Amino acid sequence: MESPTPEFFMREALREADKAFAEKEIPVGAIVELNGEIVGRGHNRTETEKDPTAHAEMNALREAAKALDGWRLTGCRMYVTVEPCAMCAGALVLARVYKVYIGATNEKSGACVSLRNLLRDERLNHFVEMETGILREECETLMKRFFKEIRSDIGKSRKRKWCKE
Repeated sequence: MESPTPEFFMREALREADKAFAEKEIPVGAIVELNGEIVGRGHNRTETEKDPTAHAEMNALREAAKALDGWRLTGCRMYVTVEPCAMCAGALVLARVYKVYIGATNEKSGACVSLRNLLRDERLNHFVEMETGILREECETLMKRFFKEIRSDIGKSRKRKWCKE
């Protein structure tokens, strides 16, 4: 049997991002894979859980660590729809993840490509391999749709607030 492609796993990460979207969370999804098997899934839940660390990547790493009964995720690969922030990139290094596949970059807070590259910082004790652009268009489209809807909802609430009914 042929092993699944990075696109297959990124589609799974997009399913997680869709869950976040449905929960009115920023739609980021992440998958942790080891030897062709998904061992961790996560999507953003910061608003729902009132937890600044409840990012998709962190949730997927936690689930993978439990499934594998240890915090060292050596040999694991992460597939994430949007470039990780500094916290999540740091967690990928600390967990010793082998490689991360990123859908869309994040010019405002990305810490793997956009603002810095924590995954390959030679001062750290572990390097994480990286590949970007996996299903980039789908990942970007989901984010754009989410923020368009949020702006639309804000506009509607402002109208109601200021208009006589």
